[in-house]
Amino acid sequence: MEVKVRRHGGLGGQTVERPRTGKRGAQKDCSRASSGHTYAQGRELKKVLGLPAKRRAVTYLKTQFEVSERRACQLLAIHRSSYRHAGCNPFNAVFEEVVRLSKQYPYWGYRKIYDLIDREKHPVGRERVRLIRRREGLQVVQKRRKKRVLGQTTQWVHRASHPHHVWSYDFVHDQTIDGRSVRCLTVVDEFTRESLAIVCGRSLTAPDVVRTLEHLVDRHGYPQCIRSDNGPEFISTSLKDWISKHRIGTHYIEPGSPWQNAYGESFNSIFRATCLDRWAFESVMEARAVIAEWRLEYNTIRPHGSLSGRSPAQFIKDWADRSQESSTLRKVGNP
Repeated sequence: MEVKVRRHGGLGGQTVERPRTGKRGAQKDCSRASSGHTYAQGRELKKVLGLPAKRRAVTYLKTQFEVSERRACQLLAIHRSSYRHAGCNPFNAVFEEVVRLSKQYPYWGYRKIYDLIDREKHPVGRERVRLIRRREGLQVVQKRRKKRVLGQTTQWVHRASHPHHVWSYDFVHDQTIDGRSVRCLTVVDEFTRESLAIVCGRSLTAPDVVRTLEHLVDRHGYPQCIRSDNGPEFISTSLKDWISKHRIGTHYIEPGSPWQNAYGESFNSIFRATCLDRWAFESVMEARAVIAEWRLEYNTIRPHGSLSGRSPAQFIKDWADRSQESSTLRKVGNP
């Protein structure tokens, strides 16, 4: 009789699946999330390596999945003291100082802002100050075109070698809101770049110039030379008599050659750009008050490029200290 043969490991009439060789296929991951919550979805993100990134990850686990701080720090291998430590960045204070000074002095460039910050011994470079101002949009928008020099300069005479050696004076014109004229007499010490006086009035004549010089002489003494252009107030008989009486030298620049009075013209340009062009005066009294405050700022705060970033007041103090030290050394050497 024929007997139906059963295959090993299977039922009758069924085919037994042979054992497969090779690797098993990937199975669905049914394990729980590492945070202990079934609703925490895994993400394909970069590895968390840096300390700031780990702090952000701990904060994310705490806020999104209500994980305790201890558990979150254990998962990310970070100490809780490291997570809680806020740290301090010295550039935050520098950033705030750059923004504050740039808004306080919007007409100053990044070099002068850097000189003010460097004076306070903040750890920042000049290039960093420039980048901060550019990122925050605090650059000086107004750009002055350099005037092309026409002609040739003459030989320089009476170059200042010490304070109150050479003074230069000139007139700067402006007007009030009602359209009336305002004149300003500026007197500058060419060696220290100090603004000795700015006299403001509707009309200034030669006697006003003489009175201003007499007041300055009482405070600072007589200069050796005074430089000016050939304006009618500076070539008047009364002024010439006063100058010759006190034996003060004069140097008149050639007509149409303002570059021969470089220090005076430079000061007038700064005075107009940072003071007169920024204010609309209603009266002469207001103009005098604003100009007096600006002159104090110029002499004591504003860094000067030709004075190695120092203000005229600081330069005068340093020069006096050096002079006193050198005189002391000469006395010791020659008893």
